[in-house]
Amino acid sequence: MEQDELPSDSKLPSEKEWSDMFGVGRSSIRDTLSMLAAARIIETWNGEGTFVHKKTIEAKRVKNGGCVMKRWIMIGLMMVMAALAGCGVPNAKPPGEAKPANKSSDNVKEITVAGNGGKIEKAIREVIAPKFEEKYGIKVNFVPGLSGEILSKVELQKNAPQYDVAFYVPIDVQRAADKGLTEQLDPAAIPNMSKVDPRFVAVDNIGVPVFGLVIAPAYNTKTFEKNGWAPITSWNDLIRPDYKGKTAFADIANDWGFALLYNLANANGGSLDNLEPGLKKAKELARYSDTFYKNSTQMMPAVQQGAADVTVMGSYAIAELIDSGVPLKMVIPKEGAPLQAFSATVVKNAPHKKAAMDFINFLISEESQKQIAERGFYPVLKGMKAAPKYEASIGLKDSDPVFRPDVKKLSEIRAQWTDRWTKEVTPELGKKVKK
Repeated sequence: MEQDELPSDSKLPSEKEWSDMFGVGRSSIRDTLSMLAAARIIETWNGEGTFVHKKTIEAKRVKNGGCVMKRWIMIGLMMVMAALAGCGVPNAKPPGEAKPANKSSDNVKEITVAGNGGKIEKAIREVIAPKFEEKYGIKVNFVPGLSGEILSKVELQKNAPQYDVAFYVPIDVQRAADKGLTEQLDPAAIPNMSKVDPRFVAVDNIGVPVFGLVIAPAYNTKTFEKNGWAPITSWNDLIRPDYKGKTAFADIANDWGFALLYNLANANGGSLDNLEPGLKKAKELARYSDTFYKNSTQMMPAVQQGAADVTVMGSYAIAELIDSGVPLKMVIPKEGAPLQAFSATVVKNAPHKKAAMDFINFLISEESQKQIAERGFYPVLKGMKAAPKYEASIGLKDSDPVFRPDVKKLSEIRAQWTDRWTKEVTPELGKKVKK
């Protein structure tokens, strides 16, 4: 918390998740959390979970160089360690002593994979995992979660890893690598890596792209035709009085929202070294929008129910909405759109390293990628295209100006521009929307 690795307003794992991570009773976890809550370091929001307390974290970072906060955190950690000492943690290693990785998959019975829920979870549980088990005799235990949450759990477990494979969005692949939470991947152990389209790669030899996508605008063709509106061809076309109050844009904390910012910058003479033009345009966009959405589970219903006619989201989500009957058209703007993927990493000192690499190699086999494409993602192998049923809705032409974003640079600048967006863009919401 103190070092911003769990920044203000970050959601913490549940009592059960903490208990599973450390192998201690929930009562011990509850006592520790209660103590931290009493110190106003964390807070519980009814129905939503437990979060890092914003104002207290900021204040205690300043006061006495953070000493007050350190004292409370150390007390909490001592309580957890005391509980650990009393009841033990099966298979856990002392700090600094990691579990040895298996040298082969021969005796491995199961691996644990953490990744996004929804379409990714369904693809792995229903298709990929059964076929992998049939081929290798290894069961796949899948733990669903958001990319940032998975990264936090991997970091908490770094002295006794419980996950073998962790899926991340591109920026979190970089963050995991920077924190030393990933294994360096050997192409000889994952031969299918040689077949991967490099445009999907976030961090070389760290994350292997598996579920490809592009982040792009989309609009309701029926509404546009009815009103005689010109089609969207540029990122700047997202800012029009015509569809005020009928937009679904993600907040800056979401990858889709961050992509909106840096692409608005690109479209207006800026760059990753200067997002100022994008911030200026984002303020205009906010004035014609009622709100910014936190995630896809909020955005997709808004589009599906007709509350929004214009959006920016991942191509797989656009495909899902089209499948549900929404007359959407995805656009690759003339300035370009970022091509990326949900990527698989082998967790540092994974319990079953060899089996984890076998699983990743299986994920990027032609057989698996065909199955993944059938679920609305782009296959990440060279020469493969979107599934025929999605070609008309999200298919990419060779002439489309998609690009590989500079993930390292995006990781470096995100916190700064997230803060600027929160202070300067969010307050502009709805100022030009008639009530």
